[in-house]
Amino acid sequence: MRALVQRVSKACVRLPGGESRSIGKGFLIYLGVGLADGEAQAQKLAEKIVNLRIFSNAEGKFDRSLLDEKGEALVISQFTLFADTKGGRRPAFTAAANPEIAKPLYEKFCGLISGLGVSVRAGEFGAHMEIESINDGPVTLWLDTDSL
Repeated sequence: MRALVQRVSKACVRLPGGESRSIGKGFLIYLGVGLADGEAQAQKLAEKIVNLRIFSNAEGKFDRSLLDEKGEALVISQFTLFADTKGGRRPAFTAAANPEIAKPLYEKFCGLISGLGVSVRAGEFGAHMEIESINDGPVTLWLDTDSL
């Protein structure tokens, strides 16, 4: 699994039907599911993300986690995190899991984050969405379960 995690002061997703889902202080998480991913990767990534110490303490040093801050998470499915751009000019997505595999793992990941004590909002899997965010810092991290 791959995740692009942004520390935000707020973020919002607008779904195709017009519904909006938003969070305040927390993480905007773009999540990609790969061909070899399963529940073990979802668990590992969820635990890593909620415990990342990328919020500042009183001295201004990164020392506080999403759990410490009682922050929220907005999770957006993002198969394009598995883009292969080595060939021509059009990216290939053959390393991304098919929706039949990716959707349940995306939902599992959201459930795991919630189960670890974080309020979660989610986008609509496979839908075209509009996302707005205010990146706080900016702080943006790339996580890949193959490297954790």
